[in-house]
Amino acid sequence: MKVVGFGEIMMRFTAQGHDRLGRTPLYEATYGGAESNVLCSLAQLGMQTEFVTKLPDNPIADGAVAVLKSFGVGTEYIVRGGKRMGVYYLERGASVRASKVVYDRADSAIAEAAESDFDWDKIFDGADWFHFTGITAGISPSAAKICEIAAKKAKEKGLIVSFDPNYRAKLWTKDEARKAMEKITPYVDVCISNAPQTLDVYGIEEKTEEETMRALAVKYHLSAVLFTDRISRSADDNGYSASLYTGGKYYLSKRYDLHIVDRVGGGDAFAAGYIFAANKY
Repeated sequence: MKVVGFGEIMMRFTAQGHDRLGRTPLYEATYGGAESNVLCSLAQLGMQTEFVTKLPDNPIADGAVAVLKSFGVGTEYIVRGGKRMGVYYLERGASVRASKVVYDRADSAIAEAAESDFDWDKIFDGADWFHFTGITAGISPSAAKICEIAAKKAKEKGLIVSFDPNYRAKLWTKDEARKAMEKITPYVDVCISNAPQTLDVYGIEEKTEEETMRALAVKYHLSAVLFTDRISRSADDNGYSASLYTGGKYYLSKRYDLHIVDRVGGGDAFAAGYIFAANKY
């Protein structure tokens, strides 16, 4: 089983401890991004993975590629070029104070990538699954178009296509997101979302969660719809559960109360868990 992911990997600067952004004397630098997070998890679970993106040709981007390789993620189809790598800053929450993220990703290499940068026939050769998110589609109109092209090609070549709308108001408006989703989602097999997001980007809201998931599945002919649900008790303790609609049946997990080590990427870990389980069991 080979999984291909397409998206942006960024450098993350995290304020030390629970310091506020702009008030900390020290930032910890790491790398991350929605799709790359998923692939790193899958690679650690023993699956073959390949990450597709565009990065500038500089030592900072070299570091990102090295990190991906260290997790066992394939990097053969990473295109080099463009001006810069995206950056984001993270302030960890404390007690009732939520975490905060500030993005600095305008004009990044992947945001300005061209359709001709990626040979999807070659990239998808021998692949079985394609995963991407609405974060990538939201970084620029050209990135949204590339997502659409990639999803269509994956569908044509018989890959399973999974998609997390991952709506971020800091990237685009709901209307902009909805227009893009209408073009992208017809090529999707597995949609990983939640109830509020489904209303935001698809305009779908029924009386129950099961009915909402069914309506989304029927509209786009999806083989599976997954929702996650999070209850925030504090910045460090949350309750998590998930639901699945597939084959006309609705499944609901029990709720797990968890102490958070690092909240960023939790949804990506869930997506990786589903992809792994769907291929193993």
